[in-house]
Amino acid sequence: MQLTTFRALRSRNFRLYFTGQALSLLGTWMQKTAVSWVIYSLTHSKFMLGLSVFATMFPSAAFSLVGGGVADRYNRYRVLLLTQVLSMVQAALLTLLMFVKPDAVWGILGLSVVLGIINGFDVPARQSLVHELVKDKQDLPNALALNSSMVNLSKLIGPAVAGLAIETLGATACFGLNTLSFIAVIGSLLAIKRPAYQAQPHPKSILGELKEGFEYVRATPSIRFVILMLGLVSLLVLPFTTLMPVYAKDIFHGTATTFGLIDSCIGLGAFVGALYLASRPAGANLHRILAINTLIFGVGLVLFSHAPWYPLALAFIAVGAFGMMSQITISNTLLQTTAAPAMRGRVISFYVLAYTGMVPLGSLLVGVVAQHIGVQNAVLAQGLLALGLGGLHWRALHRQPTVRTELPAQANSTQGLALSS
Repeated sequence: MQLTTFRALRSRNFRLYFTGQALSLLGTWMQKTAVSWVIYSLTHSKFMLGLSVFATMFPSAAFSLVGGGVADRYNRYRVLLLTQVLSMVQAALLTLLMFVKPDAVWGILGLSVVLGIINGFDVPARQSLVHELVKDKQDLPNALALNSSMVNLSKLIGPAVAGLAIETLGATACFGLNTLSFIAVIGSLLAIKRPAYQAQPHPKSILGELKEGFEYVRATPSIRFVILMLGLVSLLVLPFTTLMPVYAKDIFHGTATTFGLIDSCIGLGAFVGALYLASRPAGANLHRILAINTLIFGVGLVLFSHAPWYPLALAFIAVGAFGMMSQITISNTLLQTTAAPAMRGRVISFYVLAYTGMVPLGSLLVGVVAQHIGVQNAVLAQGLLALGLGGLHWRALHRQPTVRTELPAQANSTQGLALSS
């Protein structure tokens, strides 16, 4: 079981990447938690909470298509290294801003936009690079699931630490610690050893390659369906997290620690879900798992929405987060194991667009809806929508009951994209 769950760590390069990202993401989630808490504490506005999410995620979505083209066109390793350095600079500027002017809401939002632009190039490069860091390409689904486990373990620990840090040291400390955490990921990237990068000819312009990527997605039904369903879940359901500060402060009458614990329980459920996915054997029917877990996601949100007791609410949100994990991880796995190597970066950019483009729009939408029908009813409606989308997954599954998840032969190609350290 242990060998199956962690088999991708046998690859030295992926092991280095995994370790560095794990340490850095802890600081990232501390910063995200602190931004949400500071924005809501200063404005007491649910709309501003949605706007703070929009400020980071929409620019990321807007630039992701260009970022996907850049990831396919240039050295993904160097693109990722550059985006990590720029992210560190952004965190340092945010720390300085909070130290000099702790009530600068619009300054925080402005730097969030900067981070979103950086992420538009970072995520396609990072996601498509994972394929090249895994020596045995049959371990790719496991590597992607471990990657999600890493993200959600940091989400489990980061918000809880952030809640304590905000109360004892202030939000500025969270931003400062995030700045320092980038040392780990930059160091791990520099330690990766890869053959020299071999540039490939690109007769088309980036715009032409983006159009080619769009035509490829449109002409590939399996990829098109996964991206469409992820977009709907991201627009209608995943933005429930935007309302968690309201649950902590207004419904459960808590503090930053209360908010941190809610976020940590979301991380716990998602972390367990990611480990479950990592432990699935090769050839597992990922479409079936995705359909079932979407239904679990909906049930968890429905039960959480009006839970009268805080500990019970924490248990319900963890169950929902377990199901939520499949939306991102399995969608990513299906796309990476289906897409042709030459199209991987662009396909991932559409994945990023479906996720980071729809979540911020959904965050604005759920903020407006919550103002009219109440926060708890808004989350209840999102749970019901998740159940409906789970039904659509189940219907599609039974229309095509036999689904292979093994890597196609083309996925083992190196595509000539060797990287240098």
